[in-house]
Amino acid sequence: MSELVSTGVEGLDSILTGGITERSTVLVSGNPGTGKSIFGIQYLHHGATEHGERGIYVSFEEDEADIRAAAESVGLNQFGELVDDGEVVILDKREMLRETDFSTAVDKLLDTLEGESFDRLVLDSLSMFQLFFSDEQEERTYLLKFSDILKSNGLTSLLINEQGAVFPDTEVGLENFLTDGNIYFIQTPTDSGVNRYVWVAKMRKQDIDTDIFPMDIGEGGITVHERAGGFSMMSQSDEPSF
Repeated sequence: MSELVSTGVEGLDSILTGGITERSTVLVSGNPGTGKSIFGIQYLHHGATEHGERGIYVSFEEDEADIRAAAESVGLNQFGELVDDGEVVILDKREMLRETDFSTAVDKLLDTLEGESFDRLVLDSLSMFQLFFSDEQEERTYLLKFSDILKSNGLTSLLINEQGAVFPDTEVGLENFLTDGNIYFIQTPTDSGVNRYVWVAKMRKQDIDTDIFPMDIGEGGITVHERAGGFSMMSQSDEPSF
């Protein structure tokens, strides 16, 4: 039986019946501001502080200073120390976008992995990563190759994906087929701000709870609450019935 990797998010591991299957690649989707990057930071922070697992944060969108600041904004102040100590390695946009081809970006990652031991990886974001490819066939080929590289190096990975819709899109994209699991972060506007939700739509080789659960972002990062949304699927045109 495969080992499970704890996400470090209170409530989410319960939905996942313990965590994410070791060496799997999980797609984390949502529109901007839903907490995807905070989830990635929290995932690496938890691995390093609670399990002695080293992590890599690969960002095509932010500088290292921005990532450190995001961690501090939710009280994960130890994250910067983990980076300083090499327990979490950040490959930011200055390094990853220095060249404009896929091979160079992957070589940078492989150079980091060579001779080192890492357990967790976050890629932020897949949307920018896909700009390397000119057509769907090339994208499929290289995403499969990239996923194989991550697994062969023993990494349990989160691939962050930006989507424009508020609700999960019913159109299944190429990346959904090439990952082992899909987690969606959702937010809906209210008179006083926003309501936030998480939906684990798919996780291969695992029994999961596919309801939509409320969550919030506060001191310490993301917390997922037990009260379910009462439905398992919705499209952009559906009215929420929480």
